[in-house]
Amino acid sequence: MKLYISRIILGLFLLSTTFLSAQNLSKNQFKVKGNCEMCKERIESAAKKAGAKTAVYSIDSNILTLETEGNISSDQVLLKIAEAGHDNEKYKATDEAYKKLPGCCLYQRDSEAQVSATENHNHSKHENEFFVKGNCESCKARIEKAAKDAGANSAEWNAEKQTVQLQFDETKTSADKILMKIAEVGHDNEKYKTTDSVYKKLPSCCLYDREIPFGEANPKVHMDEAGKQAQHSSDEKNEHDGHNRNEKNIEGVTVTASKAATSLNKKEAGLTFNIDKKELLKAACCNLSESFETNATVDVSFSNAVTGTKQLKMLGLDQKYTSLTKELLPEIRGLASAYGLNFIPGRWIESIQLTKGGSTVTNGYESITGQINTELIKHSEKSETSLNLFADFNGRAEANITHVEPINDHWTQTFLLHGNGTFGDTDMNDDTFLDRPKGTQLNAAYLLNFNDLEHSGFGSHFGINFIKDERTSGQIGFDKKIPQSQQSLYGVGIDISRFQVWNKTGYIFKGKPYQSLGWMNQYVYHQQDSFFGLRNYSGNQHTYYSNLIFESIIGNTNHKYKAGASFMYDGYEEKYLSDNFKRNEIVPGAFAEYTLTGAKYTLVAGARVDFHNLAGTQFTPRMNFKYDFTPKTILRLSAGRGFRTASVFAENQQYFASNRNIQIMQNGGDIYGLKPEIAWNYGASLQQEFKLFGRKSTLIADFFRTDFQDQVLVDLDRSPQQLTFYNLEGKSFANSFQTQFDFSPFRNFEVRLAYKYYDVQADYLDGRRQVPFMAKHRGFLNLAYATNKNKNEGFWSFDTTLNLVGKQRLPITSSNPAEFQLPTYSDSYAVLNAQISRNFNQKIRAYVGGENLTSYHQKNAIVDFKNPFSNYFDGGMVYAPIMKANFYVGLDVSF
Repeated sequence: MKLYISRIILGLFLLSTTFLSAQNLSKNQFKVKGNCEMCKERIESAAKKAGAKTAVYSIDSNILTLETEGNISSDQVLLKIAEAGHDNEKYKATDEAYKKLPGCCLYQRDSEAQVSATENHNHSKHENEFFVKGNCESCKARIEKAAKDAGANSAEWNAEKQTVQLQFDETKTSADKILMKIAEVGHDNEKYKTTDSVYKKLPSCCLYDREIPFGEANPKVHMDEAGKQAQHSSDEKNEHDGHNRNEKNIEGVTVTASKAATSLNKKEAGLTFNIDKKELLKAACCNLSESFETNATVDVSFSNAVTGTKQLKMLGLDQKYTSLTKELLPEIRGLASAYGLNFIPGRWIESIQLTKGGSTVTNGYESITGQINTELIKHSEKSETSLNLFADFNGRAEANITHVEPINDHWTQTFLLHGNGTFGDTDMNDDTFLDRPKGTQLNAAYLLNFNDLEHSGFGSHFGINFIKDERTSGQIGFDKKIPQSQQSLYGVGIDISRFQVWNKTGYIFKGKPYQSLGWMNQYVYHQQDSFFGLRNYSGNQHTYYSNLIFESIIGNTNHKYKAGASFMYDGYEEKYLSDNFKRNEIVPGAFAEYTLTGAKYTLVAGARVDFHNLAGTQFTPRMNFKYDFTPKTILRLSAGRGFRTASVFAENQQYFASNRNIQIMQNGGDIYGLKPEIAWNYGASLQQEFKLFGRKSTLIADFFRTDFQDQVLVDLDRSPQQLTFYNLEGKSFANSFQTQFDFSPFRNFEVRLAYKYYDVQADYLDGRRQVPFMAKHRGFLNLAYATNKNKNEGFWSFDTTLNLVGKQRLPITSSNPAEFQLPTYSDSYAVLNAQISRNFNQKIRAYVGGENLTSYHQKNAIVDFKNPFSNYFDGGMVYAPIMKANFYVGLDVSF
C-alpha cells in the first residue's frame, strides 16, 4: 500500500513540475558558433548561468534553443555566451576569449561586423578596464597587488563596477598576464577563472558569488541613492571581522560579506545543513558526539550512567536510524554503534553535512531519518601544522596534531594524530560509581590526495586509520587487572581496536565536464572485548564496501542522472555470556537517480534494489523536491524508504551495565531470528529569509514522519529484570516538528532559537506506549558574539547554548521494591554551556568554557547502586546529565 501511495506522490510531483516548467517561458533559436561536445557544454553552461530556463545546443546545426522566463532576455544570455568565447548572431567574442578556447573548440569565424561582447556589455567601461569579481577592501588590496606583481604600473579596482582599471607597459607585460595573476590569487575575471581550491582559501569576507554574470551588480556591495557611502552608526564605522562576518568601507561603497558557520544549502533539494569547522570551535568539541552542542537539529544525551557513553537522536529516533558516514563511506554502524562517535576527533573535522529525511540512494539503503557525513581536514595551499591541547578540571586531557602539506601541484598529504586520557575519579553524585570511564585512546590517520581533474581528468583520495581505545569504569577502586570474580567491586572494561583503509577515485571525461565515473572502496576491521560486571561481551566485524557511480546528462544539464552498483559485506562474530552469534551479510545492489532542474525547482528521484542474502530483495525509492517561490522563500518535500539489519547486542550495550536478562523472541528471521527493520519517511519544510534589524534573518519550519513497516522493538517495560527484543506487530511511528529562527540583532551578535516537538509511539506486546527516554518538548537557544579584529587579527568570541528538555516517559519499574521504583515521567530540566575564546592573532587561540553550568544532574542515575550484583541493579535508566558543572581550558597553535 505504501509503495502504491509513493508512486502516486511521485506521479503528482512529476505532473506538477511539468506544469510549472510550462509557465511564463519564452522559447527562441539562435545561431551560435561551436565545434564539439566541449563547446556544447560551455555554451549551455553559460546560458544557464545567465538565467536561461533551458538551453539545448546542436553541434550539427550550430543552433541554440533557449527557454527564458521573467526578466531574463535572450540578449543577456547571448552576451554571456560571447563572453565564454562563442560568436553568435548578436554578439561576437573578443579575440582574447576566442584564442583561449581549446584547440578542438576553435571554430571558423565569420567576417561580419558583430558587436564585441565586452565592448557592448558596459558603455562606461574603458580601454584596459576589465571585469574582476570581489567583495571588500581585502579583495581590493589583493587584486591590485597581484596586478602590480604581474607588471602593471597602476591598478585600481572598483567594487561597485566590479572592474579593475590597469596601466602597464605593453613591452613588459600584457593584460592577459595581469589577469592570469589576479585569477591565481583567487579572483575570477573576464578572461581567467580561479581554481576552486584557491577560491575556497579566501577569507570569508572575500567569498564573492561566482554565479553572477560579469557586469551585473554584486549584491554584497551596497550604495545609497546618491552613489555615496551609506551612513552608519559610529560603531559600524569600525573595521570588523567578527569571526565569521566582515563589513568595511571602500571608496564610498559599503561592503558586507558573510559565511555562516552553519548554513542551509539553498541549492540542495534535500534539507541539508553545512556545518563549518568554525561552528565546532564554539564548544569543547572533543569528538563527533560533542560536535552538535550548538546545533538544534541533533539531540545528544548520555545513555548509561556506568559507561558514560553518548548517543545522538534525530527526528525523535535513535542514531542507528541515521546514516553516519565519513568521507561519504559507511562509518558508525554495526559493532561501532555504541562508541563510534568517540572515534572521530573534533579537531580532525573540516566540515559536516547534515541531511534531514531520506538521503540520496547513491549513498546506500540504511538511511531512514537522515544522514550525517563528516569530511576530514585535507585541503591547504601551503604547509600547515596545528596543535590543540585540552584539559578539563576533572582529570580529562587530550592533544591533537594535524599537518596538511602540498607535495606538488597535484598531490597533498595529511597527517592526523589524536590522544586522550581520563585519569581522575569523578563521582559527583556520591554513589561510589565513576561518572565517566577512565582510560586512554590513541588515534592516527594518514590521507593522500591526488587532484588533476582539470587536465587528465583524474582525482583520487586515499586514507588509512588506526584506533586503540581502552576504558575502565564501575565502582571507584575497581582493579581491571584482577578478574571480576575475584573482587567485590563492580567493574566495566571496554577495549576496542579498529583499523580501516579506503580509497575514492574519480574520472571526468575529456570534453564532457558533466560526465564522470567514481569508484569508492573501504575495508574496516573492528574488535571489541568487554565485560560488564560478570557479563562478558566480545565481537569482531569485517566490512568491505564498494560503490561505483556513473554520472551524465540527458540532452543538457537540466536533466542529470546517476547510475551505479554497490556491494557490502559484513562478517560478524559475537559472544555474549556463553552464547556465540555468527553471521555474514552479503549485499550486492544497483541504483539510478534522476535530477530535473528548472529555474525555480529541483526534483531528485531515485531508486535502488539490493539483494540481501539474509533480508531478501529490498526495493528502496527516494525523492526530494525543492521549489523556490522566490529566492528567499523555499519549499522542500521528501519521501523515501530505508531498511537495515539490527545488531541487537552492539546497539544496546547501554543496558549491559545492569542485571537485566536478555530475551530474543524469534519469529523466523535470519538475523538473531529477527526480520530486518523497514521504514518510510516523509517530510516537508519551508525556509523564509527576510530582513530584521536591517540584517539577514532566516526562519525554517519542518515536519517529518517516520512509519515503520517492520522494526526490532527494544522492550524495557515487560520487567525491570528483563531486556526483550522482538519484531513489531502493529504500528510504530515518530512525528517530528521543528522551527528554527536565526537572526542578528546587531553587528557581530548571532542568535539561534529553536523549538522541537516529538511524538514517538510503538505498539508493544501489551499495548501502544510512548517510546521511553524521548522528551516531547525541547527548546534551544544559542548566542554568539565576537569583537572587532585588532591590527594583529586578534579578537574575542563569546558563545553560550541553552537546552531545555521536557519530561520523558521512563521504563515501568512498578514490580521493583518501592525504593527501587522510578516515577512514570522524569522532571524537565535545563542545560547551559558557555565558552570564551581569545584569538591573539591568526596563529594562537586560547579558550575556557563550562558544560552543564546549571549543574542539573540525575541524582539516582543507578538503581540500587549499593548492591551492583543484585536483581535490581540498573545503570541504563539515564534521562539527564550525570555530571554537574565541568570546566575546561584549551589552546590552539598553528605554525
